[in-house]
Amino acid sequence: MERLPSWLRQHLAAIRAVVVLTVILGGLYPLAVTGVAQAVFHGKANGSLIEKDGRTVGSAIIGQNFTDAGGNAVARYFQSRPSAAGYDMLSTAASNLGPEDVIDSRDRQSLLTQVCARSKAIGEREGVSGARPYCTADGVGAVLKVFRDRVVSVNQACPAVPFVAAYEGKTVTCATPGEDYAAGRTVPVRGNTAAVVPADAVTAGGSGLDPHISVAYAELQAPRVARERGLDLARVRQLIGEHTTGRALGFMGAPAVNVLELNLALDGG
Repeated sequence: MERLPSWLRQHLAAIRAVVVLTVILGGLYPLAVTGVAQAVFHGKANGSLIEKDGRTVGSAIIGQNFTDAGGNAVARYFQSRPSAAGYDMLSTAASNLGPEDVIDSRDRQSLLTQVCARSKAIGEREGVSGARPYCTADGVGAVLKVFRDRVVSVNQACPAVPFVAAYEGKTVTCATPGEDYAAGRTVPVRGNTAAVVPADAVTAGGSGLDPHISVAYAELQAPRVARERGLDLARVRQLIGEHTTGRALGFMGAPAVNVLELNLALDGG
């Protein structure tokens, strides 16, 4: 029998290798891993789903919003932290905005203004001060653009009243919409206000799917939830404690509260 040409033998060997590896790595290995996961970690392998009254209401490892049809926070529930992904598992992402993103543009709020606006709104909702460093009283970033002959509160569009009247001997004016202030020196103004609203209440997590909030944020919300549900505040705080996880491995990270599990416990009485 005549031997096949070397180039053809090489192609046939490559095809056999592709078929064998596809069967092993694309079929047998995934089936084996899936089988072990279902047998040993059944609940976690299926997404750590939580059911109530026979229907799936969420996941213990994926956050969700507790809002009405208009996107407003439902007062009787604890609220999750902000999410740049809208808690959509198909678009999990962070905002990719950093600490230098402090000036609003025509079509987008800066990260600083987003934080300030959230803090102001949460303060109003929880009945506490929403003030925080580098934020104005009207909930935007306290940032000045300093020029040789003038100073502009760049995130406060006219006719807003600037958060400070003067800086370095110059009168501070509000920002004229559409004017380019890029040439000015950027000066964020810290102020002397301490934040009451916790950081995780106003900043989104890296994944956009965080199921937990800090104990401090849960404690901040407890009086509102107790009031809306007609419950004793001590009982609400007890439930917070029951749904607080410890530090990873006993020393990593910080204790956190699973929002969905806490809200389900409240609904269960």
